[in-house]
Formats: sequence, C-alpha cells, structure tokens
Amino acid sequence: MGNDLNQEAEVARDLRGAELVVGLDAGGTRTRALLAPARASGAEGGRVLGEGAGGPGNALTVPPAQLVEHLVEALAAAVPDSARARVVAVAGGFAGATSASPDDPGSVRARTALTAALDRLGIPAGRLGIWSDIEAAFASAPGTPADGLALVAGTGAVAMRVTDRRATTTVDGDGWLLGDEGSGFWIGRSAVRAALRMADGRGPATWLALFVGRALGVPGECLPYEEVSSYDGEGAESDGSHAPEGTPPFRWPPLHREAYRMHLLPAVMAEPPIRLARFAPLVAEAAQRRDGVAEAILDEAAAHLADTVRALKPCPDERIVATGGLLGPEGPLTSRLHTLVPTLDWVPDGCQGAVALARLDHGRRL
Repeated sequence: MGNDLNQEAEVARDLRGAELVVGLDAGGTRTRALLAPARASGAEGGRVLGEGAGGPGNALTVPPAQLVEHLVEALAAAVPDSARARVVAVAGGFAGATSASPDDPGSVRARTALTAALDRLGIPAGRLGIWSDIEAAFASAPGTPADGLALVAGTGAVAMRVTDRRATTTVDGDGWLLGDEGSGFWIGRSAVRAALRMADGRGPATWLALFVGRALGVPGECLPYEEVSSYDGEGAESDGSHAPEGTPPFRWPPLHREAYRMHLLPAVMAEPPIRLARFAPLVAEAAQRRDGVAEAILDEAAAHLADTVRALKPCPDERIVATGGLLGPEGPLTSRLHTLVPTLDWVPDGCQGAVALARLDHGRRL
C-alpha cells in the first residue's frame, strides 16, 4: 500500500510541474495514447502518468474526420486538462504512415489529423513526430534501439529493416489480397478453406469444420459430430478414415455436408475479407487438440514469417523486434517461430516506443 501511495504522489508531482510528452500507437484496431515525463532515465523511463484509448488509427483507411475523433478520444483520456499546456513533444506511430516519406498520403493524413486533435484539446503541437506503427514498435524494445529488424504478425504480416530508427526496407505487408503471408488473415482463411475441403471430400477430417461452422452460425444439424465407429449400420458416411492423428472420426452424411457449404459460403461472403482473421484463434484451439490440419497451418504460417525475415538478410545475432498477437507470450506462432528465428524480442505495441521517440525529438531541440 505504501509503495502505491508513493507512486501516486510521484505521478501527481509530475503532473503539476514537469514537462510532458505523449506517445501514440495508432493501429488498425485501436489507438492508444500514453502521457509520460519528458525526461526520464533508468526505471523512470517506463513511468506512465496517463493513458487512453480510441478507435482505429490507420491513416490510410480510416476517414479523416473519424481519425481525428479517435485521436481526440485517446488523447483526452491520457492527458488531463491541467497538464495539457505542458506537453512539449508528441510522437505518433501510425499504421499507413512512415517517417521515411513525410509527403506520402498516409503521413500527410496522420499529421493533419493529429494536429487537428491536439488543437481541439488545447495541447501545444511543440515537437510533432509522425512515424509508422512498426517504427514505434521497434523503438519499444529495451534500450530504444536505432538499428535492426522489426517483424509484425497480427491481422497482417510485414518485416522491416530499421536504420537510424527509420524503416528503410520492407518485406511483405502487401495486404490480404496479395500478401500478408503467415498473418492472422492468412491463418483464418486457411481455417475456412480446410473446413470447406473436409465438407466436399477433398481434405481430411478436422476440428476446424466444426469450429468455423459454429462461429458462422451454421445450424447444428448441418455440423459434423463425433462418432465412436466409422459405420453406423445404415450406410451413413464418416470422415474418420482420413482423420489425422489426434482428430476423432466425424459422422457427416453427404446431405449435411452440402447444407453446411450452402450456409457457410454466404456467411463468409457477406463480410469484408479481412474478417477472416477472426478465425485464427480457432486454429490455435484445434492445434491444442493435436488436430493435424491445424498444426500444419500454424507450421506453414511460421515458415512464411521466417522467410519474410530471411528476405531482409539478417546479420548473425542482429536484433529482431517482434510484435503482434500471433507472436506474444500466448501467441500460437511464438514457439514455432523461435525454432526458425531464435533471436526475437517481443514487445506488446508501439506506445512506449512512441514515448521514447517523443523524448528524443524534445532532446534534440534542447
């Protein structure tokens, strides 16, 4: 309790008189903002004085007015009214932007939206830095490294070489239609494909047919279900003979399989393709049951990400900073990728890196 009170007192003191910086991580799913002291060293480097969250912050895909609102929402929660006049630097890591090309559309939109949000809240622009969300994530690694490789594996997948804190070379990140191999989208699409292949007889039995069908609201009578034997005496067909090790045999008569397809395909087509990424956790769940199809999908995803990193020709023991839900402590690809790329350092997001970049900008002005 005493330590908590001391921490609260320190935060209150910093909010009263210290110069402050703001770091933003504006990704495709949400926007996060952190308020921190402008000068920090040692353990104080991680001190957070305020934090807030808002909606998606992709500078290329979120409409400009909506992007401003999401930034205002995150900043207003992170920076109290009484502290706003003392913000001396702001750094934003935006999906769809890059520090290497400040005149590209994403960077221009990010700067315009962030300037408008700060102005609305009465926060001085001061030193305003626009970075990519990947550059900010790379800077989140311990020691705020300036050079190395960054790998992102979430809904999408991309790797970058970072030199002097700026991305110089990009591999993949080509979006769901043309790339993002090994990403959450790629895994989710593979899950639906495996379900359809089981349904039409081209592929082996897999828990994914059941999991995906349930997730998309396929009627229960159309779903495959387990059976003890592969023949029920009435000629009903079972897919158990093709089941991988660890996958129980399923009873799934042909008429039910056809009805499954008739329900599944319209449900998938009714949503944006990128929504397939939501099925990635189902693959991890099936793999935990030793489902051979799911395990093969995750193995292939990890191999794709390893190829993406290798395309940057990493030097021996070169720093590789990874972020994204697929590679976190509970990520389904973490252990698989570590066997292929053993030097990964994982960070949760780019917020702390954006704070560090804002401090560096402020320090260069002094």
